[in-house]
Amino acid sequence: MKNDFRDVMASLPSAVVVVSASLRDEFRAMTASSLVSVSLEPPLVMVGLERQSLTRAAVLETEAFNVSLLTRAQEFIADRLAGRAPAIDARWRNLPHHLGTNGIPLIDGCAAWLECHLVQVHEAGDHDICVAEVLHAEKGSGDPMILWDRAFWTLR
Repeated sequence: MKNDFRDVMASLPSAVVVVSASLRDEFRAMTASSLVSVSLEPPLVMVGLERQSLTRAAVLETEAFNVSLLTRAQEFIADRLAGRAPAIDARWRNLPHHLGTNGIPLIDGCAAWLECHLVQVHEAGDHDICVAEVLHAEKGSGDPMILWDRAFWTLR
């Protein structure tokens, strides 16, 4: 059943984002493909974060996170933050970024960015569903990266 479920979910296209947080002068981040818009008023999103991740721990402790919607040209960043390529240092010295108004990093050159305040957490299997109010949203440029059939794509 587990492999069948994974195969079915791999056939569902989804956006590729980086969820970032800041904790005690260190940046934490992970690649995710579970970002969903929940509400327009107030603006809410939800994302599933693996319960064992350091990023999840930072998000829960600080009640804040940012989202960077990656472009197709940023595949290496997606791989690095998913643990499939060399890790980045805790201060992101080799990853182009800027800080949001909340002091949490946003990756440069993305299709869009969100700055979020955590409002609810729900346990769901080996993940937590984190619901957050969007405090700031900005559209960037470039074609967003899509995960489909276990590979990265774009819409064009």
